[in-house]
Amino acid sequence: MGEAFIQGFGLGFSLILAIGAQNAFVLRQGLREEHVLPVVLACALSDALLITAGVFAFSTLSDRLPALVPLMRWGGAAFLLAYGALSLRNAWRGGEALEAGGGGAQSLRAVLATTLALTWLNPHVYLDTLALIGSVSAGFPGHESAFATGAVSASFVFFFALGYGARLLQPIFARPLSWRLLDLAIGLVMWSIAAGLMQG
Repeated sequence: MGEAFIQGFGLGFSLILAIGAQNAFVLRQGLREEHVLPVVLACALSDALLITAGVFAFSTLSDRLPALVPLMRWGGAAFLLAYGALSLRNAWRGGEALEAGGGGAQSLRAVLATTLALTWLNPHVYLDTLALIGSVSAGFPGHESAFATGAVSASFVFFFALGYGARLLQPIFARPLSWRLLDLAIGLVMWSIAAGLMQG
């Protein structure tokens, strides 16, 4: 059970760590100290719903369609290899700096609408949560709940750390080298998870 939680936490954290539009928006709100709590809660709760659906819907489907497990396992490994390669390429070339952005304060409604759009309209979130996390959870029969709890916990930890720790991180990630090291770490973690999937 403990291993399932740790693996779920590690996979969830690795997937969410990749810098994208949603994370950039959360970081921006954190740097501006504007509606941080609603933003991080909206992101984390959305992830929790998607992760839970992915883990338990995948478990039900795999019981009814046994051929789905190896298909998703190899598909997930291929996705992680490609995802890791992109991160390693970004590490080699140098990542893009994220900026807090300027402008006046936005209403809570506008900020939440943007947050939810960046979350639910992103096709990658469905690949990450419903397909990839769901397929990896099949490797922990009987401990899917612990795996899902680990992945959900990673989401809450990440979004709260990003939103409220943004000002602390600003001097560190003002340097391009920091982004390159982050991309390197993401790529290596993705490849190690892919190797685990391919080994069964």
